[in-house]
Amino acid sequence: MALITADRVRFPNDPWQLVETSHVPDNAGTLETLFALGNGHLGIRGAHWAEADAELPGSFINGLHEIWDIKHAENAFGFARTGQRILYIPDVNNFTVIIDGETLTLAESTVLDYRRSVDFATGLYECRVTWQCRSGATVTTTERRAVGFESRGGLGISLELSADQDVSADVTSSVINRQDQPVDDHSAHDPRRAGRHAGRVLLPLRLDGGDGSLRLSWKAAESKQRVGIAVDHWTSAGLQPFDTRVDQDDSSVRYVLAVRPGEPFRLEKSVSYAAGSGVQDSGQDAAEIAEAALKTVTEIFAESAAHYRDYWATTDIVVGGQPELQQAIRWNLFQLAQATARADVAGIPAKGVSGSGYEGHYFWDQEVYLLPYLTYSNPDGARQVLEFRHELLPAAKIRAKELSVDGALFPWRTINGLESSAYYAAGTAQFHIAAAIAFATNRYVWASGDSAFREGMGAELLMETARMWVSLGFFGKDGLFHIHGVTGPDEYTAVVNDNLYTNVMARFNLRAAADLDHPEISDAERQLWRAAASRMQLPFDDRLQVHSQDNDFMTLEPWDWDTPRSQYPLLLHYHPLVIYRHQVLKQADTVLAMFLQWQDFTAAEKHRAFDFYDPITTGDSTLSACVQGIMAAEVGYGEAALDHFTNAAFIDLDDTHGNTIDGVHIASTGGVWSSLVCGFAGLRDQGPVPFFDPRLPGEWESLAFHLKIQGRLLFVELEAGAITLSIRGGAPLEIKVRQSLHMVGAEPLRVGLDPVAVPERTVFPSGLPTASIPVVRARA
Repeated sequence: MALITADRVRFPNDPWQLVETSHVPDNAGTLETLFALGNGHLGIRGAHWAEADAELPGSFINGLHEIWDIKHAENAFGFARTGQRILYIPDVNNFTVIIDGETLTLAESTVLDYRRSVDFATGLYECRVTWQCRSGATVTTTERRAVGFESRGGLGISLELSADQDVSADVTSSVINRQDQPVDDHSAHDPRRAGRHAGRVLLPLRLDGGDGSLRLSWKAAESKQRVGIAVDHWTSAGLQPFDTRVDQDDSSVRYVLAVRPGEPFRLEKSVSYAAGSGVQDSGQDAAEIAEAALKTVTEIFAESAAHYRDYWATTDIVVGGQPELQQAIRWNLFQLAQATARADVAGIPAKGVSGSGYEGHYFWDQEVYLLPYLTYSNPDGARQVLEFRHELLPAAKIRAKELSVDGALFPWRTINGLESSAYYAAGTAQFHIAAAIAFATNRYVWASGDSAFREGMGAELLMETARMWVSLGFFGKDGLFHIHGVTGPDEYTAVVNDNLYTNVMARFNLRAAADLDHPEISDAERQLWRAAASRMQLPFDDRLQVHSQDNDFMTLEPWDWDTPRSQYPLLLHYHPLVIYRHQVLKQADTVLAMFLQWQDFTAAEKHRAFDFYDPITTGDSTLSACVQGIMAAEVGYGEAALDHFTNAAFIDLDDTHGNTIDGVHIASTGGVWSSLVCGFAGLRDQGPVPFFDPRLPGEWESLAFHLKIQGRLLFVELEAGAITLSIRGGAPLEIKVRQSLHMVGAEPLRVGLDPVAVPERTVFPSGLPTASIPVVRARA
């Protein structure tokens, strides 16, 4: 399956834009995701303004959710009790345009010309359509929209209408409560998709409007969270509205006028949303708070352009000689900004604010896949995500007691801090989320030098997670430390003993906590942590000479690789128990451990592990391709590394997993960043000094990017046979490139690189066949 790369006439390659040049009704929902806008707090899907032309329109605010009691068919102690789901907030991207009695829609009207784009450089969405009306008039409509940055709840929309002859225009601008509209619930057929609530969710608190202005607010029925909206309209003709109506589900402002040739009509819609803890704590009407932050459309557009000008100056990643990949790379980096830029002290949903997939929950993804990008491009943003995790510590300590462990146990998936994963085998059993938080904490402190965070919140996160690990595991009769009954990142193998990834990351967590100089750590506790870390069980198969994913993985029956591709992803076609008893991976697990804890494994161990696990990894998870590519690059498999990277770069652009309609796979976009910086540039961190071991693909002319590291701005440029480093802001920095140490300052330092030999593939006694995962190759 392919979308963008399958039709380069419809979607021409542009390094700074995603462009659509003709309208085709298929894939409308997927394109609404690809053309979505957001700032980490507020998101609006890229739907067309006419209701008939939208498939899954909507807008979202990060963290604004409804709750409900989870009903288990067979309950048990400690099961998740409170479901949480992100809300569709009242949506302002709705217009009805009637020309000489004809309602314009892409579905029914005659279209002469069409162009839609989202500009990565400015954050501006634009859709221009030229219509042949039944009255004989040729009419052009141009819609533009952008979200604010300083005003993170701000949104600006303009709609311009021009005609080649006198026409009668009837234009209605609406605010629609999509949360309480009747829609199909797809979650019963695909657990990755969001469900819907049975009863009414948004209860009106204020419904005021007049003279083109709307002041509206609601309260969620169960979570009691409030959302308010202020909307003002302005017209180029100074026209007064024909009608202003308010309703809990559909409020509107209507204009009726004559449009003459050469005198286009422009309607501007200034929008401000207010929601979150500030609204909850203020006691003030949410619409009043929104009104106080209202900006004009011009101001919102300028905020967006200024934000992206600054963003790209230090966050762009440039690949020489690969124009198609360059567009995909920038689209992924654009999505990262849209998911994180103004999230502030909050989590990052698995779909950002581009859709309702995965219910708007926060997972381990944010620490392992997003925090590397944030740490090196927006350190303040990385700290805020970790501050949010710290805010959840009280609830995590309560949850730990429920599961009979000490310290803190963070929820596998959550919005409000409570566990909401009803399937514990692939949810609560993934204790490794604790180590992900500890790992992200340590990386942020290492990369930023933030001593205040290290000594305060960071120390608490490390200590409480370490206490959880040492109480969850035990010293066995063999004298080793074991952790049983857990699920690792690979959700096709569940509730196992001594999952290698979990144990390796727990060992890191225990070591990092033991190294703290903190008054709350006793000598006995520190000694216990170090003993558990030093004697951690790491499963290893002596016959195959490869680390085993868990104690029993090598005893499982191999998966039947003649299974047709139509039966993938396996989770949608096979009962979990069928999958669990086979040797098959959803995503990288042991290989991921060897990437994150790179110093703990030899090159030979990584090579054999990659050769063993890569062929039996289905890639059914969008988190897998990037990690497989990073490790392929390290091992020396350049072609495989590029194949995996290309798959990751186009996961959403080509909708290769068939669920992009529900939102951007934000963790995968973070993985694209890591693939470039850690895979091809070979960055490894948390050692004595930053370390680079580059693997530039032979097809690429160059690779260049910046890193914000230890108070400096480091510029990195790769070309065939060399890496050039320079500090563009800050003091000199010691950096290791392969086996040599260098002091890097403002003057560019060029270090020559020998070619990396391609190793021979390991032949294992079992002779496992490959999964034959198809790849998408970018065309230069």
